Amino acid sequence: MRFGYFLSCEEYTPQQLVEQAVAAEEAGFEALWVSDHFHPWNDEQGESAFVWSVIGAVSQACSLPVTTAVTCPTVRTHPAVIAQAAATAAVMLDGRFTLGVGTGEALNEHILGGPWPSLDVRLEMLEEAVDLMRELWTGETVTRQGKHFQVDTARIYTLPEQPVPVYVSAFGPKALQTAIDIGDGFVSTAPDADSVQKFKDATGGKPTQGGVKVSWAPTVEEGVDHAHRLWANAGLPGELAQVLPSPKHFEQASQLVTRESTAESIVAGPDIARHVEQMQEYVDAGYDEVYVANMGPHYLDMIRAYGAEVLPQLRG
Repeated sequence: MRFGYFLSCEEYTPQQLVEQAVAAEEAGFEALWVSDHFHPWNDEQGESAFVWSVIGAVSQACSLPVTTAVTCPTVRTHPAVIAQAAATAAVMLDGRFTLGVGTGEALNEHILGGPWPSLDVRLEMLEEAVDLMRELWTGETVTRQGKHFQVDTARIYTLPEQPVPVYVSAFGPKALQTAIDIGDGFVSTAPDADSVQKFKDATGGKPTQGGVKVSWAPTVEEGVDHAHRLWANAGLPGELAQVLPSPKHFEQASQLVTRESTAESIVAGPDIARHVEQMQEYVDAGYDEVYVANMGPHYLDMIRAYGAEVLPQLRG
């Protein structure tokens, strides 16, 4: 069992993300997740650093493994470019890099002006993109005319000793089947024991990663305030997170999420027992690795408290 810290590029500056990575390693976290967005979910979050620059900086500041959670290698950025970026990240991290991928959200992927495909098409694109990236990671010169992507005499020269592992994010049965078909591992943000077990049964026990957010603060009330101000969008139901095209649309939709529902859905404040209990849900769901992000300004207090009190209880 491995416990990691989740770097939220939408909420924190690049400098703060590096600060968090260093603090996480010092506190005893064993790995990092990092989000990959072009936009934040809303203007209040206020950041959205280019993830590959952040990974480069983190690789020089600490020695923890890094997984993107997650990159969409299909619409906004061509998979050949993602393949090169991931290979370089793996070299800089001495092989301690995993490319987490998913079908993306219109929020980030619509920016070049093209249509936002249906889920079935996005899954088809993802499968083709992963296959292309793996071919490029062989170091051979690749020419391909695919249904969705083409490359012409493309070769990646800077490569890690081993191909980059690709973990696939999945919500729902179709996406889960794609993860089973093409993934070296599975990624989710829900304590979904059923999906974890189905993935493991179908793949011979390939690794799984789960992620969760908390809002550490001196009081529960302050923690809820930060979570609702910054991350009310997390309470939106169904497929809205995949189809709304801009932070303004998320702000409008998030008006339907009440502060009370935010308070019910997250762990806020400094109660160690509640933090342990929530993390234990992900352990009990069968994940091999669990990552936790903080919401709000008290991230160093959260990281240190987890290192001193939460992680020892979970490991014990």
